[in-house]
Amino acid sequence: MYHTVEFASEIYADLETSPKEPLKRVRIPKGTRVKAEIRPYVVEGKRVPIEVADLFFADGTATRRIPFKYLALVD
Repeated sequence: MYHTVEFASEIYADLETSPKEPLKRVRIPKGTRVKAEIRPYVVEGKRVPIEVADLFFADGTATRRIPFKYLALVD
């Protein structure tokens, strides 16, 4: 299920376009809204666990391990 996600801060992320293609580094400006399937999980940080998500976009691209502190669900 796709949700509308708004980025609460400007971030740089590695965008997966195809398993055969290298990752593309993209800038995502603050306030950008996109439709994405969200797969949340927790990773170990230096001091505390961090909630992150892999985002799978409607156009077939994806980005991984985006901290939830940079995301807001709009819908």
